[in-house]
Amino acid sequence: MMNQISSVQSAQTCAHKPASDNAIKCVVWDLDNTLWHGVLSEDSKVTLRRNMPEIIKSLDRRGILQSIASKNDHDLAMAKLEEFGLDEYFLYPQINWDPKSSAVAAIAQAINIGIDTLAFIDDQPFEREEVKFSQPAVRCIDATQIDDLLEMPELQPRFITKDSEIRRRMYQSDIRRNGVENQFSGTKEEFLATLGMSFKMAPAGEEDLKRAEELTVRTHQLNTTGYTYSYQELDFFRTSPNHKLLVASLDDKYGTYGKIGLTLLECNQEAWTIKLLLMSCRVMSRGVGSIMINYLRLETRNKGLRLLAEIIPNERNRMMYITYKFAQFKEIEKQGDLVILENDQSQIQDYPDYVKVEISS
Repeated sequence: MMNQISSVQSAQTCAHKPASDNAIKCVVWDLDNTLWHGVLSEDSKVTLRRNMPEIIKSLDRRGILQSIASKNDHDLAMAKLEEFGLDEYFLYPQINWDPKSSAVAAIAQAINIGIDTLAFIDDQPFEREEVKFSQPAVRCIDATQIDDLLEMPELQPRFITKDSEIRRRMYQSDIRRNGVENQFSGTKEEFLATLGMSFKMAPAGEEDLKRAEELTVRTHQLNTTGYTYSYQELDFFRTSPNHKLLVASLDDKYGTYGKIGLTLLECNQEAWTIKLLLMSCRVMSRGVGSIMINYLRLETRNKGLRLLAEIIPNERNRMMYITYKFAQFKEIEKQGDLVILENDQSQIQDYPDYVKVEISS
């Protein structure tokens, strides 16, 4: 009994740790005298820096995205990267004559991640200082440190999951989807209906815990509280009779989005409380957040239970607060930064017609 109480206290204490801001989600490379030796505009026979393919592929396997900010001719630079067999590893490359600070900001916006999760590598002190001045949250790295890059703690995720290994390819699928959507002439709902989406949510299994921890660490914008949970804490909640830990995934005709959502519930005889609700930024426009919430609304109403939710509102997770408001949650209590919401379960919408929903209890 004492061990169980200790585990609960430990999990509750650790749950109030804010998400770490140290992890790097995307490495942005300069090209001339950084990724390769030489200046492409002066000599087309530039050569790759030693071990560069291995470094780029190692970062890719870790689930760390990569892009380019280079003052160069776009077509020539991309052709050279293709010649080296590396062009596929870079998302939204910014190869132009604009300031590097504008380039890294454009990359963060295109990928839809926080600017503070980017690292920028360049051989020129001026370029690093220009980025640091305009985008102080970006980690700027001297090209002389490239050989030590893989040993940096910020670039060593605790787990490498199945989602990590295919993260870049999932983003590339997003680029194809977005390209088709931009050309689509119908409504948003009509476009979503063409995707053949399949949403699945089920209790987390032991095999889901690495990805679940990764989601709490990596997801800041669409995270209701910003709490992080370790593998061990999540495993405790997974097996606790007083909690439910649910994992959601999404697929469509372009491929998988992977495990994209996580819900942690505290359950008692009178109410279920959503302690944590988060989802990947990549699915924000797919309407799946409402599916997760409406399932909980239906379940609690059918069981005669109240549905409560905790949220710590801030600028980064404003979309989650709005999502709760649209789902008929209202504030009933405030404890410092923590806001307690309660749901009005009188009117619950059906799941969207454009997505197939499979939920296991």
